[in-house]
Amino acid sequence: MADCLFCRIVAGEIPADIVAENDGAVAFRDVNPVAPTHALVIPREHLENVAEIAAKASATLGDVLGLAAEVAAKEGIAETGYRLVANTGRDGHQTVFHAHVHVLGGRSMGWPPG
Repeated sequence: MADCLFCRIVAGEIPADIVAENDGAVAFRDVNPVAPTHALVIPREHLENVAEIAAKASATLGDVLGLAAEVAAKEGIAETGYRLVANTGRDGHQTVFHAHVHVLGGRSMGWPPG
């Protein structure tokens, strides 16, 4: 989609600090991090949210979650722990309507999160 920020990052039209990528997904650092490690993992295909990935492209879900685990390992947070967050819909505080998973770590995560 021409007007989608994340589609434009996938296409290379907008620069991003790419952390890792695979055939189905791309991971890059969040421009407004809320943790020492904060990366976004997005599918290459435009899908609105994680529910749409599950419904229409289940193999892509594996690409996204697998890449999230790879990012955690590369960033050195896999052993100490990290959080994956997928905001879905306006009430879930999704602000970019291209599916994405936040990889958060590098500090202890509080609970409850919201």
